[in-house]
Amino acid sequence: MAGPVASRVTMGRCGTTRKGIRRHANAVAALGRTGHRSRRARVSPELGVGLCRIAAPGNTASSRADHLIAKVSVSVNDFKTGLTVQIDNAPWRVVEHMHVKPGKGAAFVRSKLKNVISGNVLDKTFRAGEKVEVAQVEKSVKQFTYMDGDQFVFMDMESYDEIRLSKDSWSKYLKEGMEVDLLEWNGQVIGVELPRTVSLLITETDPGVRGNTVSGGSKPATLETGAVVTIPLFVQQGEVITVDTVTGEYKGRG
Repeated sequence: MAGPVASRVTMGRCGTTRKGIRRHANAVAALGRTGHRSRRARVSPELGVGLCRIAAPGNTASSRADHLIAKVSVSVNDFKTGLTVQIDNAPWRVVEHMHVKPGKGAAFVRSKLKNVISGNVLDKTFRAGEKVEVAQVEKSVKQFTYMDGDQFVFMDMESYDEIRLSKDSWSKYLKEGMEVDLLEWNGQVIGVELPRTVSLLITETDPGVRGNTVSGGSKPATLETGAVVTIPLFVQQGEVITVDTVTGEYKGRG
C-alpha cells in the first residue's frame, strides 16, 4: 500500500476559486476512500481552512507531497463559537457572538474574542456581513505521555518527536496516554484539542444519601485529573464517568 498522502502541511498562496477548491476537495475525498491517510497533516474543517493543492502518492513532481493552504474569509454573520479568526496578524477564538438588528440604523454583530496566544479577551463589534480572515490552523495528532516537572510532554507517535507545554485550560481533563490534537498557527502551538468526551475515575466525592434516584440532586466530585465536576447524588466515588471536555458537564457513567 502506498504511504500517507502527506507528511506535513505548508502554508502558501495558490488559486482560491470555488471551482478549484471544490475539485481539490473531491480529490482529497477520493484519496481518503482509497485508505491514504496522514496522522500528522490533518486540517480542521470546522476552523474554515481551505485546501488548495494536494500531491497524490507517487507523484514525482512533488516528492514532499505538500498541502498548500489558501487564505479563507468568513462573514461575521456566520460566526460560530470556537471559530479561530485572524485579526491584526493574531489568532482570536470566538467566545460569544450576537447578531443585533436595531430599530434604526444598520445591523451589526457584537462578539467576544479571546487571543489564543496571550489569553487576552476583546469585545469587538463588526458591521453585519463584514468579512474576516480565518486563521490558518494546522492540527496534528500527539499523545500525552508523561509530566516533566510542571510541563506536559506530548509525543508524535510516528517520528517520536516531543513537545512540552505548560498547564492551560485544556489540561483539566487530560489523562496520560490520551491522544489529542495539537493546534498550530504560524508554526506555534496555540492550543490542545481533546476528544469531545472522556472517561475519568471519580477519586473523591461525598457519599450519596439512601433513596436517591436518577432524578435527584447533585454534588461536586473530584476526578483523577484533579478537575472538579458536578455529578448526580447517586454516583459514587470509585466509579468511572463520561465528561464533556468543552462544557465540563457530566454525561453519564462509563
